[in-house]
Amino acid sequence: MTDTTLDLGPQTRVVARLAEGVSEEQLADATPCPDCAVRNMLGHLLGLSIAFRDAARKDLGVTTDTNPGAAAPELGPGWRAELPKVLDELADAWRDPEAWTGMTRAGGVDLPGAVAAAVAVDELVIHGWDLARATGQEYTPDRAALQASHDFLLAAAEDPSRGGGIFGPVVPVPANAPLLDRAVGLSGREPGWTP
Repeated sequence: MTDTTLDLGPQTRVVARLAEGVSEEQLADATPCPDCAVRNMLGHLLGLSIAFRDAARKDLGVTTDTNPGAAAPELGPGWRAELPKVLDELADAWRDPEAWTGMTRAGGVDLPGAVAAAVAVDELVIHGWDLARATGQEYTPDRAALQASHDFLLAAAEDPSRGGGIFGPVVPVPANAPLLDRAVGLSGREPGWTP
């Protein structure tokens, strides 16, 4: 994905609405990610939003150097106010054309700005689905973000050096399935997953 016109704002707003719909009782519920409760997924979304915001700004340091798989992220008490704020900052940071150029870093990995944007979009789309499924909410991702996520995941699945996927082995999905189901399958998740 090298389209610098993709606005992350519509998808960050979808994720913010999903987070707002999570009840306190649901924070301990399972998600499609093994060993990841809803609270951990929300913590991951908060952390990745900060990391990719800073990656867009080329503000490299602790937030962009931390391996996202190092520990299960926990939520602080102010997450309900902090997450939508950081999601807005993430979208705003990627509206700067300079964010898409040159090199940056996220998760401790140096990568081109356009690739970092693709990863950020994919994370927002797939983890939005995770959160919606885990909490029983309707999920309609931004169409442009969904297409970019699908294309990114498809390219990764077809790259022999990746071993078949980014998040795990690809789950076969019929070619005529909805685009969201195909993206979810490419991410290594079962589109029919329920809690």
